[in-house]
Amino acid sequence: MSEFGPIEAFPSVDAWAEAIAGRLAQTLGAAVRDRGAALFAGPGGSTPAPVYRRLAATDLDWSKVAVTLVDERYVPETSPESNARLIRDVLLQDRAAVARFIPLYSPEVTVDRAAIVAAHALADAGGRFDAVLLGMGEDGHICSMFPESPTLKTLLTPTLKPTVLGVPRGRDGMAPSLERLSINLPYLMSAGRVILGLKGQTKRRVFEEQAAGDPKIQPIAALVAADVPLEVLWTEEG
Repeated sequence: MSEFGPIEAFPSVDAWAEAIAGRLAQTLGAAVRDRGAALFAGPGGSTPAPVYRRLAATDLDWSKVAVTLVDERYVPETSPESNARLIRDVLLQDRAAVARFIPLYSPEVTVDRAAIVAAHALADAGGRFDAVLLGMGEDGHICSMFPESPTLKTLLTPTLKPTVLGVPRGRDGMAPSLERLSINLPYLMSAGRVILGLKGQTKRRVFEEQAAGDPKIQPIAALVAADVPLEVLWTEEG
């Protein structure tokens, strides 16, 4: 059905998480060997936690790995809403405790100023992700690319440079409920490996519907149209 190959199904969350962590570790390890450095970006939320726990225990030269987020709420790490907090609590543990963390949030006057600071920090770290882990919401959003958001068109424009953008709060009850920061589609287009981890029947159905949609307004369709090096790993276990 898609240009990126079939959805790969796994019988359990354990098998799913093991497969994702193994692929991410393989790619990051190769980058460290080849270039002496690697850059990884991943999401917050509860879905990636089993992947992060396995990845943190992997025997990599983590001192040469930089870790960042694909998106972040415009809140400090002390907030329970912070994605950085999950990354620090779950991924930057065990062997991965020595990895360098590059936050997207900084206490700037506006979310757009914080996005500029984050974009510079990622550019200084190499400006290209070796490996990316993505999640998807039941509304089809990835990163902080939300339906109906005024920044969506810019985030999904494939001809821009890789950057970080501020995302305003949704209006009239629309998501997101807080201002956010998000990488854009060109960051995913230039990445070495992009894995989308999905759990449950609902998200599989949403993914398949979105993949056939309009790449100007549907992030999953944009990934497919832009030839992002995408692997979709799914487990029926929610």
